[in-house]
Amino acid sequence: MFGDLMGMMGKLKETQEKVEATKKRLDTVLVDESSNDGLIKVTITANREIKNISLDDALLEDKEQLEDYLVLTLNKAIAKATEINETEIGAVAKEGMPNIPGMDLLK
Repeated sequence: MFGDLMGMMGKLKETQEKVEATKKRLDTVLVDESSNDGLIKVTITANREIKNISLDDALLEDKEQLEDYLVLTLNKAIAKATEINETEIGAVAKEGMPNIPGMDLLK
């Protein structure tokens, strides 16, 4: 019994270390997004840290349009980064979870 518990605890610690390593790796995964017309381009990491915003000069003339473009483009980039992040972290976490009967029913 204690052997199983110790093995499970070791596996959980190993999984936690893998999750942390994956989070660090996701800092290097870049997500590029642009507006439909290409007037704004955004680059963020899969950990949702903004790295670059590039604006076409035409957007500088209309503050409201620029704000709208920023909100829309950043939200699209964040959604993509979140999907990548959750997929990667989820895969590592699921791989390291102990096989506990009935846990697959919790979704």
